[in-house]
Amino acid sequence: MSNDTPEPSPAVPTPGLPVVTTDPGSPAPARRGGVWLGALALLLAVLTLMMAGLLWQKVDFTQKELARRTQVSETQSSETRTVAAQAEAQVKELQARLTVAEVRLSEVSLQRSQLEELMLALSRSRDDNLVQDLESSLRLAQQQSQLTGSVQPLLAALQSADERIARAAQPRLNPVQRAIARDVQRIRSTSVADVPSLVQRLDELVQRVDEWPVPNDVGPRSPAARKASGSGNASPATASPAEPAAPTAGGWDRAVQTWSGFWSRVWEETTRSGRELVRVSRIDRPEAVLLAPEQAFFLRENLKLRLLNARLGLLARQMDAVQDDLKTIDAALARHFDTTAPDVAAAQAAVTQLRAELVLTEWPRPEESLAALAVAAGGR
Repeated sequence: MSNDTPEPSPAVPTPGLPVVTTDPGSPAPARRGGVWLGALALLLAVLTLMMAGLLWQKVDFTQKELARRTQVSETQSSETRTVAAQAEAQVKELQARLTVAEVRLSEVSLQRSQLEELMLALSRSRDDNLVQDLESSLRLAQQQSQLTGSVQPLLAALQSADERIARAAQPRLNPVQRAIARDVQRIRSTSVADVPSLVQRLDELVQRVDEWPVPNDVGPRSPAARKASGSGNASPATASPAEPAAPTAGGWDRAVQTWSGFWSRVWEETTRSGRELVRVSRIDRPEAVLLAPEQAFFLRENLKLRLLNARLGLLARQMDAVQDDLKTIDAALARHFDTTAPDVAAAQAAVTQLRAELVLTEWPRPEESLAALAVAAGGR
């Protein structure tokens, strides 16, 4: 080797770069690997800085975009609230208008119905008026018949309707005339109770209740006998009989007759009082003995109320209730009163006859005539 080979100069340190010291004894590839490693690290640092800068710019851009969009959303939300308020106001206004329109529509409908009724009344012909008058008269006569208890008002109304239809001479009303004839025949053949006569007989029974004797009744039983008993119950002490005159020469016979008449009257009153005090009779029903005079009074009053209740039921056409009341009265007569007495027997016969004369059939109605009038009014 030559001695002219220059010696390596010492490495000068560069600012900002790592100082690489070379060992004169290390090989050259190791020095080159360290240089490349440092360059790679430097490059990675630069790339990292660049990526961080780009990421920062992207984040900044994203924040600005979010702020912008938030502002746009707030603007749109305020506009939406404004539009919603306007829509709500319009809905309220439309509702108010709809209410006014409904009120006007109802008024128009009412006016239209009134006009239709007026037009129908104006366009109704004479025959239609006749049909309506006949129907009204028949219904009124039916109510009068039910109130009076007689079929005569209904028959009179049917005959009057037949005469009016005959005078009108309308072929369209011929079915109505035939229906009226059938109703008249059916009503005349129907048996109904004579309500006024039954009411009068019930009133007579009410007036005779006080004359009906009970089995344990004492004393006179008829009003005439009670009156006679009342006038004859005076004691001899209060009867104030004529005092016998002092015997004289010419009136001795007269005095004897007066005294004998006086003592005979005293004896008659005494025996009659004894006979009324004790009376022996046979009573088949033991419970009749327990009936006190006060209870007999209330029993008669109860029978009067039953009879009056039957009278009201008869006027109201409640035949079932009347039958029940008469049945109760008949049972009370047989149980609590002396059936051997003529008055009680007559009352039982009257009650039995009343129960037999009560007709439970349905009250006749002009159904065929009313149906024919309805068909004629409908124009079918």
